Amino acid sequence: MNIKGPLEKDLIRLLQEIPGVTAEPTAATRRRPDIVIQAGDVTIIAEVKAQRLTNAAAARQLVEYAKHLTKDTHLLVVARKTTEEARRLLEEQGVGVIDTQGNMRIEFPGLFLWTEGRPAPATREDQKEPPVKLTGKAGVAAQALLHEPQRRWQVHDLANAANVSVGLAHRVLARLERENLIEVEGGGPKRTRRVENPSALLDLWAEEMRDRGVRQLRAFRLARDPRAQAKTLSRSLTEAKIEHAVTGPAGAARLAPFITAIPVTDIWVTDTVPLNDVVVAAHAEVVQDGHNIVLRQVAGDAPLEFRTKVDDVWTADPLRLFLDLRQDPRRGREQADRLRHEVIGF
Repeated sequence: MNIKGPLEKDLIRLLQEIPGVTAEPTAATRRRPDIVIQAGDVTIIAEVKAQRLTNAAAARQLVEYAKHLTKDTHLLVVARKTTEEARRLLEEQGVGVIDTQGNMRIEFPGLFLWTEGRPAPATREDQKEPPVKLTGKAGVAAQALLHEPQRRWQVHDLANAANVSVGLAHRVLARLERENLIEVEGGGPKRTRRVENPSALLDLWAEEMRDRGVRQLRAFRLARDPRAQAKTLSRSLTEAKIEHAVTGPAGAARLAPFITAIPVTDIWVTDTVPLNDVVVAAHAEVVQDGHNIVLRQVAGDAPLEFRTKVDDVWTADPLRLFLDLRQDPRRGREQADRLRHEVIGF
């Protein structure tokens, strides 16, 4: 594949690292220049964007940018490194992407190129990690921002809302400012931030938020109506004073009618109570096979943050439901996208 046009130095350097791709720089013109991509006898007019790292947030912003290009112009992203979620987002929206790790996903009219790369050895460039990733307590801070995306936040406001240190709140805001996800207004003590692109922030949070050291126990409790199981279990755990939040399809069903089949009720419980004690409080029994309940807990209780009571059931926050559904192999991605569209709204 040959890319010809007024290419920037950084872009030329990236293209030179990609096997099978050549670049031919040309002089720039006064109007916005077009890039010509040639592969065999196919010629495509495109605009190329070069990035060091394309993550989910950057991908969402690039998708929005591509919508404003002229009809016959396509967007091609060239990056040193891309994340799996970023590649998925770009591919779904018809934006081409290639990186120096060998990943190539381009589907333009008459041109389809797809290769799966391999992780390359870490370089000094790769070691320039963000100041903080949106996981653990930092993820809770991002979750708080997503709850009130129109609010103008000061650092101490975010620290209080997420129950994190002022220092961590500042690092999270600095990271998001660097990602162009928040706008800043004022200076000094009156400096405020507001989420500028909640969709991109949600994508980034879902990509980076991970629960480490999850403990899990499977159980069974006889239930004639699987949809009523969540209410029965939540009532029992509440009576036992065990903090919890129903998640997965059982939790999403409290908020969205499109969830129909609930073969298993997933529940996050506080890490202050042994899981075997939770099973007893739920009037269930531990099983290895044939379970219809999964109890999970993780140090710090991040999955319980912002939980709400819906129809007498302690239910995980919609953002947490979105995250947990995405990780469910049973139609999880499809259900997460529906929840995002119908409940979260961005």
